[in-house]
Amino acid sequence: MDTIAATPVADLLPTLQKLRAAQAARVPDYAQRRDDLDRLRHAFQKRVEEMAKVVSADFGNRSRHESLVADGMTVLGEIDQLRRHLKSWMRPQGRRVNWIFLPARAQVRMQPLGVVGVISPWNYPVSLALNPLASAIAAGNHVMVKPSEHTPRTSAFLRDLLAEVFPAERVAVALGGPEVATAFAALPFDHLFFTGSTGVGRKVMAAAAQNLVPVTLELGGKSPCVIAPDFQLPLAAQRIAAGKWLNAGQTCIAPDYILVPQAARDLFVDALGAAVRARYPSIAGNPDYTSIVNEGQYRRLRGYLDEAAARHVPTIEMVACERTTADAQRLIPPTLVLDPPDDLALMREEIFGPILPVKSYGTLDEAIAYIDSHPRPLALYHFDNDGKRVQQMLDRTVAGGVSINDTVMHYAQERLPFGGVGPSGMGRYHGYDGFATFSHPKAVLYQSRLSSMALFKPPYRGLADRLVKFLTR
Repeated sequence: MDTIAATPVADLLPTLQKLRAAQAARVPDYAQRRDDLDRLRHAFQKRVEEMAKVVSADFGNRSRHESLVADGMTVLGEIDQLRRHLKSWMRPQGRRVNWIFLPARAQVRMQPLGVVGVISPWNYPVSLALNPLASAIAAGNHVMVKPSEHTPRTSAFLRDLLAEVFPAERVAVALGGPEVATAFAALPFDHLFFTGSTGVGRKVMAAAAQNLVPVTLELGGKSPCVIAPDFQLPLAAQRIAAGKWLNAGQTCIAPDYILVPQAARDLFVDALGAAVRARYPSIAGNPDYTSIVNEGQYRRLRGYLDEAAARHVPTIEMVACERTTADAQRLIPPTLVLDPPDDLALMREEIFGPILPVKSYGTLDEAIAYIDSHPRPLALYHFDNDGKRVQQMLDRTVAGGVSINDTVMHYAQERLPFGGVGPSGMGRYHGYDGFATFSHPKAVLYQSRLSSMALFKPPYRGLADRLVKFLTR
């Protein structure tokens, strides 16, 4: 493909200033926001098949169906949710006034922040750019987007799509590599939204702090999946396979490791192997099995497996693939690693690929203690039909989001907030939570011509003494 020209770093600040001046000159009203969302939806839906093709070209191969669902359906669903409820979300919210301040009245008004910066990743390069952008637009902001340099065709697609929908002073796109990303993160935005790794998230937060820019960080981590002792293993295997090998495991909320009862480990491995082979009888040349996005990521994942082999940790390649073919097409077979020690790299780092460690546990208390001894994950999955045990898991673990008896499906719910906690992120979006993230809840008090507080004034004697004594009783 032709090289896509990077945005000059020197152009970033002037672009931000142009966006800010336009937003300040005319704060978008409901009619404009709704029209923006309508036009974005129409333009994107019209080009959704093109989107799937350019994403696949960036990956080498990316399942068309997975792109249409994960990068297509989720965007259209998010925009529809915003359009459906925007008018009610924009209305001032009345709040009760403390009785001693009556007859004053109070309300909260959701005010646009100004200009929002969005830094999006490569793994879902369209939805993780357009979903926060749509929320920011719904909240009345102007937006600058920095898509990932690792999916350059998709980034160019986003640039062209957004230029078709929005005037240049409302939405701008910056293209380029680490130099542009570093300068972008240091801009004095009114809010900065980042999706990516925990390590890069730390750098983004540090850069934003120089200008006291508030941040939303959507990171990741090692999302655990716990199978209860009596849960149906074939059902668990099917749903874990669906969530883990979606996008070949290149998903921030993919199950990162499995905790299964010791007595059930081998039966679960058999069930998972059957579920995976039913989905992917082969992976070489299979349009449904996604390649690893680039050579660097491929070598990182191969390194995990090489280390496991060097340490004599058992691995099971559930679908065979000849190594030269795998190297040529950047394919990592669906692979299990059995009871790996915690000092292996794949147990210390987020895997972000189609490798799945399976660890045995003795009691549910041990499984919970293991989860709690590690950084708080972006997602947690628990397969259990016992309500008390489910409640125990929910009460005693902390994670950004949870699916019970399934994987990744909580992400697709526009009415549920999505976000991490601690090392897996801060802040949340989707639906109203996205609208609220990109809005300032401005507190407003309307004082009446008459005010009870007029009774409380110097000199503080008599009535003022009695009033203070009453109020501090």
